[in-house]
Amino acid sequence: MFTENLAIAFGLTVFAGLATGIGSAMAFFAKKTNTSFLSTSLGFSAGVMIYVSLIEIFAKAKAGLIEEMGPAKGYWVTVGAFFTGILLIAAIDKLIPGIDNPHEVKSIETLGDTAEAEKFRHLYRMGIFTALAVAIHNFPEGLATFTAAMKDVRLGIPIAVAIAIHNIPEGIAVSVPVYYATGSKKEAFWLSFLSGLAEPIGAILGYILLTKFLNGAVSSIIFAAVGGIMVFISIDQLLPTAEKYGKHHYAVYGFIAGMVVMAMSLLMFI
Repeated sequence: MFTENLAIAFGLTVFAGLATGIGSAMAFFAKKTNTSFLSTSLGFSAGVMIYVSLIEIFAKAKAGLIEEMGPAKGYWVTVGAFFTGILLIAAIDKLIPGIDNPHEVKSIETLGDTAEAEKFRHLYRMGIFTALAVAIHNFPEGLATFTAAMKDVRLGIPIAVAIAIHNIPEGIAVSVPVYYATGSKKEAFWLSFLSGLAEPIGAILGYILLTKFLNGAVSSIIFAAVGGIMVFISIDQLLPTAEKYGKHHYAVYGFIAGMVVMAMSLLMFI
């Protein structure tokens, strides 16, 4: 880890987390959400995150661990850390009940339909628990963004943008039920906005708890786990959400475009 990247890494994490507020603004002020664009954008985010995880993050983590532990052990530890990251985020996802899980997606049209929402005014509690669920999910995402940016700023920027796009529908999922339960756009917006703060909090706590233990091997293990977290988020959350918000091929084209853009951005820094 390089301490000179600390401010940039934290800034990128804050940017990614607070994108939940953009989702609230879209829900409140847009007459109709452009679902095709959102679907393409989510697919794009998945393409960025999967490409950078498997091509760049995994490779960098493996190189660091091989240098520290030797070829065989280093490779084994990299693979173990990668799948540990997947198991960690999968466990967090599993522990949140489906009705409160922001990644059990309803369509924006359903969430934004006044008649539908009026039937569920008593589900203000659902909005509160959705905000909590978003915060829980955002915690490891914040650590992932922060860790990547600390390791290499050129990786941190596209990851932060990808996670920010991912957080937009989460902001919608939090704010709309609360708004139709309370009639207060202000309360709904701030609840959504605050749920995004879990990402910078995750970065801060991760840094405080791990900083005294960080060395070449530990930072590479964390980096490999971050790769696993990002792959799971992409497969479990981004791509299914992209499918539900738009047409299948919009998500696919966005996914491929994300991989191409990420590949080109990495090639530019060789």
